[in-house]
Amino acid sequence: MIDKKYDFDLFVIGSGPGGEGAAMQATKGGVRVAVAESYSQIGGSCTHRGTIPSKALRYTITNTVRFLTNPMIQAMGLHFSPTMDQLRKGSQTIINRQVSMRQSFYDRNSVPVFTGTAKFVDAHTVTVDGQTYTSSHFVIASGTRPFRPAGVDFNHARIFDSDTILDLKEKPSAITVYGAGVIGTEYASMFRNLGCKVNLVNTRDKLLEFLDDEIIDALSYHLRDQGVVIRHNEEMEQIEGVDDGVVLTLKSGKKLKTDILLWANGRSGNTESLGLENIGLEANNRGNVIVDEQFQTSMPNIYAVGDVIGYPSLASAAYTQGRAASMHMLGEQTENIRKNDIPTGIYTSPEISSVGKTERELTAAKVPYEVGQSQFRSLARAQITGSTVGMLKLLFHRETLEILGVHCFGANASEIVHIGQAIMAQPKPQNTLKYFIETTFNYPTMAEAYRVAALNGYNRLF
Repeated sequence: MIDKKYDFDLFVIGSGPGGEGAAMQATKGGVRVAVAESYSQIGGSCTHRGTIPSKALRYTITNTVRFLTNPMIQAMGLHFSPTMDQLRKGSQTIINRQVSMRQSFYDRNSVPVFTGTAKFVDAHTVTVDGQTYTSSHFVIASGTRPFRPAGVDFNHARIFDSDTILDLKEKPSAITVYGAGVIGTEYASMFRNLGCKVNLVNTRDKLLEFLDDEIIDALSYHLRDQGVVIRHNEEMEQIEGVDDGVVLTLKSGKKLKTDILLWANGRSGNTESLGLENIGLEANNRGNVIVDEQFQTSMPNIYAVGDVIGYPSLASAAYTQGRAASMHMLGEQTENIRKNDIPTGIYTSPEISSVGKTERELTAAKVPYEVGQSQFRSLARAQITGSTVGMLKLLFHRETLEILGVHCFGANASEIVHIGQAIMAQPKPQNTLKYFIETTFNYPTMAEAYRVAALNGYNRLF
């Protein structure tokens, strides 16, 4: 693997989850690794403009709303409205901690990090802000940024994307969110929790179509119940920023005017400055790099991982992909890395998380399955905490009882789903409904939902 004619054995472009996973896996394999990062600090957009700051803001909003709506607080007559600066106050502290921790990974493993924009000269050479480095292999983990269509003035003070919304100065009274994917629904939920009027404009006929239909229905109902106005099958005609707001004109003829607009309709791969044309690679129309199942591009020594390759565009998936790419480069087996059945985690209020197949997929594949459900409102722990909105849904094979899918909507869904994921990963026959029926769960807990759902599903069999 080590070839002294090159400066490095692996050069990673980007230090987000995908780049970090690739770099750490490779350095543990005993090869020489270097990383280029365009941000001034380690961590990529995940740490600085995406997952970490947005989830930190969500957590603060959720806890603030829970505090202000507590009957005891209301009885005491305490009323205040936090500013956006106050709500964001803890985010930078968390980002700094993440940067410090992740920088220590590279320092401990003697992996140099070059600050600047990397560009390919040829298949074994890159420049980083004027400095030239050679490497046997490369991993492109350059991430994505919000897609900005022509004709939308993102310099206007009231028009935002998912990066710039984090710098919002004042809380709006009304917001239009254009795009109802993961980012759009998360921010719609966040702003509604702040008491803002919210228009959620969806270019498709339902929310988050990759989810199980029942979970989609539950999310749609809950958002509407909270007061979010959802508009399906709509497309932008024009966005006009004015002094006192933003007017969104839709192709259907509707016009929506709100204080601000958040554009959340897609992302673009950060590939235009990589010099892909110098190595015979070409990104697609959204800037994504095409790879095979081993995350190799058409150039065998160049891999790509993370959001820059498109779906599923999850931080958790990116890290796994990075590790898998490095293991393949090292000639190691990757069967122990589960690249499939990656759980989704959507941080609306309440959360959504799922792993495995949906009912739609199982029906199309003609798999004889059954459903087990547990409504959170019937769980003692949910009643104690006041988190009674939600459900856990298990899909299992009618004959073998094998767990085929786990779908959760409610408080702590992104944590709860991992119990089901762990059982699905077990060899037969340990991966069946019987595990949940025969296992004793702490009481009261949210995890008890698995026993309730398993019994509910088992009782449907005949």
